[in-house]
Amino acid sequence: MSNSNAYLRFLNLLRAVEVSLLPPGLDPTAKCLLERIACQHDQGQPLTITEAMALHEVASPATIHRKIDDLRTAGLVDTEFQGDNRRTKYLIPTHKARKYFDKVNALLPNALSAR
Repeated sequence: MSNSNAYLRFLNLLRAVEVSLLPPGLDPTAKCLLERIACQHDQGQPLTITEAMALHEVASPATIHRKIDDLRTAGLVDTEFQGDNRRTKYLIPTHKARKYFDKVNALLPNALSAR
């Protein structure tokens, strides 16, 4: 295998960050959900719990509900109300999740510059 594949270098670096910053029991479905929550939040359109439950391409509603609980227990996601609306909870990445995404972001230049 060639050492010039930046994406494969990135994946190897990513695995190391995941081992150090994500809980060992976090499965791919929960990680995918975390990424969706973080992307929506970054775009200024945080997901409600109801919207997350409708992400059929990620998993079934029951599975998503369990994964939200797993992410909350792991300290990666929290819920908050926005404005005066006390009926709708929004999913937001925690400081711990933002730290993980910052570390992953820092890997990109490393993967691209290594030859």
